[in-house]
Amino acid sequence: MDYQFCVPCLLGLEGPIADELKRMDMANVTSENGRVYFTGGDEALARANICLRIGERVLIEIGRFDALSFDELFEGTKALPWEAVIPRDGAFPVKGYSLNSRLFSVSDCQRIIKKAVAERLKKVHGIEWFPETGALYQIQFSIMKDRVSLCIDTSGDGLHKRGYRPAHNAAPLKETMAAAMVKLSRYRGRDDFCDPFCGSGTIPIEAALIAKNRAPGLDRGFTAMSWKSIDRRIWEQEREAAISKEYHGSYNIVGSDIDPKAVEIARENARRAGVDDCVRFEIADAMDFDRKTERGVIVTNPPYGERIMEKQQAEQLYRGFGKAYLNSENWQLYLLSSHTEFERCFGKTADRKRKLYNGMIKCDLFMYFK
Repeated sequence: MDYQFCVPCLLGLEGPIADELKRMDMANVTSENGRVYFTGGDEALARANICLRIGERVLIEIGRFDALSFDELFEGTKALPWEAVIPRDGAFPVKGYSLNSRLFSVSDCQRIIKKAVAERLKKVHGIEWFPETGALYQIQFSIMKDRVSLCIDTSGDGLHKRGYRPAHNAAPLKETMAAAMVKLSRYRGRDDFCDPFCGSGTIPIEAALIAKNRAPGLDRGFTAMSWKSIDRRIWEQEREAAISKEYHGSYNIVGSDIDPKAVEIARENARRAGVDDCVRFEIADAMDFDRKTERGVIVTNPPYGERIMEKQQAEQLYRGFGKAYLNSENWQLYLLSSHTEFERCFGKTADRKRKLYNGMIKCDLFMYFK
């Protein structure tokens, strides 16, 4: 059967995710704020989980409706075809959130949705109670401006958890955001690539995965892999198909950081990701940046002055790196920062800017072209 899938994402990344899904030959790809939709069957479910770089997770949307009261929430939930996904022994806990809606109590919404789903399944399956001893079918709800969306999660852990980064330094960038920044830079493996504030190495590692065209979810599991309704061979086939599309070229990808411990962690993370053959990490001060290239891309996420460093220290860092970058040649720069005075400190107005969110922090991706 075909499902309506929903991929939640950070605001500003809907377009790149829609492009990813279209390149995977997904059907009926559409997007709205913070969500991208597509349709497909079990193969699409497995492929999206294994191959998506930027989306947060893959949900099956069971339905959408408006609810201004708890009675409307109960009846709307009960009317949906939950039995199409959840079997007789399925475990179906409920979690979610409500924003700008009359139904603002999350705990009450959880209780009512749980009761409504149970009532529906009791009637369909002809049973009086549910042991919930089988596989997990995590129900996720969102209520925004009184519009209810009810989904079942197929991913489990968020898709940013690739499995290569159990160790990290302070304030890491999510793998999905790092991949989005690399994608927005249009880096595909041909140019030189550098991150002079690499921290635990997330951006260079994601760049290496993109250069190799290696699916980010190859080495991890997903909740839906335990669902009996999906043939195990489908997961194997989609993994094999992803592996067959990998590239095996020569790449010049460098990450550097002033902190020797961060560089050591980055090297270990690259080894876990299986890209230590094509990305290297060095101890270096970004304010001394003088790397030569004929054509290169810098993608980086320096400290914002919010959590790691004081604002004045961050501004000093921006000034130093800005001076070094503006004296360099042939490097395009894609730099993420939430600092409202970044361009003034850096010493030049960006050629282009794109609004993004790093978690809950509103940022700009500053783009400089040479």
